[in-house]
Amino acid sequence: MNLSLVPNIKHTDSNNFFLLAGPCAIESEDMAMRIAEKVISITDKLEIPYIFKGSFKKANRSRIDSFTGIGDEKALKILRKVSETFNVPTVTDIHEVSDAALAAQYVDVLQIPAFLVRQTDLVVAAAKTGKVVNLKKGQFMSPAAMQHAVQKVKDSGSDKAWITDRGTMFGYQDMIVDFRGIPEMREFAPTILDVTHSLQQPNQTSGVTGGRPDMIETIARAGVVNNVDGLFIETHFDPANAKSDGANMLDLNYLEKLLTNLVAIRKTVNNL
Repeated sequence: MNLSLVPNIKHTDSNNFFLLAGPCAIESEDMAMRIAEKVISITDKLEIPYIFKGSFKKANRSRIDSFTGIGDEKALKILRKVSETFNVPTVTDIHEVSDAALAAQYVDVLQIPAFLVRQTDLVVAAAKTGKVVNLKKGQFMSPAAMQHAVQKVKDSGSDKAWITDRGTMFGYQDMIVDFRGIPEMREFAPTILDVTHSLQQPNQTSGVTGGRPDMIETIARAGVVNNVDGLFIETHFDPANAKSDGANMLDLNYLEKLLTNLVAIRKTVNNL
């Protein structure tokens, strides 16, 4: 795959998977900078191409009183500061057509949330910015159906599409990953595995989504073995008190060991 489409991305010759990682949502400048600095120190050590992830707002919430953000432009300016301070690319998700042009002024990759990946106007607006568009597979969609989302990007004059698998609904309150979908989706576009949202347990009666972060390494190992191009990991130094998706985020203290193990697996797979 051609990672040179993303400005300032490093370690592209390492033959490693690439990584999108960071907090679920931008809560403050201090937290974003703290997480970015830690992840960058790890990915530089392991020579992993890295893109900092943070949502500038959260529109898909279970309850009206759930945290949605600190203000759109305030959060986007923090993402830009992360990029400029650490010379690292950034990604954020968009929810409305008007978000595309706004966010494109600040970040390098625009992400389409899984619930919205069939929204043609949104996908087209993202593609027309000229940015890489990361299309998250709908929890309700087959891997094969993602070819149509990719085609919308291409029909909009862009060849900068990625696909991210984030699990498929299994009953009302659980997600599963069908690893047969990875090679299938890689036929259409570079494919990323979201190893944190794939372990969500949605639709809890409390209105707060649950998760199984203890299974993150299990899912990530399987993805690397199956030649996924990239990994997506939400991480926080204090998941229990994170303002969004804390139940399925990885504690930042565990990230280095996880990535070290995954890089070792990748090297083994590359030598097969």
